Amino acid sequence: MVLDERLLSVLVCPIDKGALLYFAVDAVLYNPRLRRVYRVESGIPLMRADQAQPVEPDHHTRLLRRAPAEAGTTLDLPVAHLLASAE
Repeated sequence: MVLDERLLSVLVCPIDKGALLYFAVDAVLYNPRLRRVYRVESGIPLMRADQAQPVEPDHHTRLLRRAPAEAGTTLDLPVAHLLASAE
């Protein structure tokens, strides 16, 4: 299930309040700065700080490689903006 664009335009990471990458195919929102992933279950983002799951370095690298072709973003930011903040 794809999240509504209006919802994506306001979602932020509950930890650093920054924008997130959205991988609809994987049903996850990803914070590349903190390397934390939030699951989306039945169309509902699980966005409590204690629900964030850490991402291993190799998984982080794979997500960043996939992002330009597969990810959307929250806060209507370009994917390139989030990728630059992840370095």
